[in-house]
Amino acid sequence: MSGIAWRAVPFAALTTPELYEVLQLRTEVFVMEQAGIYQDMDGSDHEAVHVLGVSGGQLVAYARCFPAGVKFAEASIGRVITREMLRGSGMGHELMRQAIACVFGHWGAQPIRIGAQARLEKFYLQHGFLTAGLPYIEDGIPHVEMLRP
Repeated sequence: MSGIAWRAVPFAALTTPELYEVLQLRTEVFVMEQAGIYQDMDGSDHEAVHVLGVSGGQLVAYARCFPAGVKFAEASIGRVITREMLRGSGMGHELMRQAIACVFGHWGAQPIRIGAQARLEKFYLQHGFLTAGLPYIEDGIPHVEMLRP
């Protein structure tokens, strides 16, 4: 998408304002919008590479990427977010392309496993992920593991 500046940075390279904006967006979407009461700051952010999509000085898309062995045996992508005002614009697809490229760029081409919200299963299928388990409930929301071989 045009007009979006993309960066993939380790935790230590995030500025204080960037970190604040990341945590604010994650809380806005995962806690407030989805009414999920859970511990978003799970102690894993320091192990992730953070994908930031910024437009007009505002964080509009975000994901965090992990090497194999942190969240799953495989590399993984999580906390995938686009601002509500941009949903349906294709921003989520560009974010996933950026996140997959981040994993490959940092740790080489390899399988990627995710814990996807079940309602987004078809979205992730479009990015080469295959359903790899039975549905489960996480933080009150139906999820399913998916693997991109």
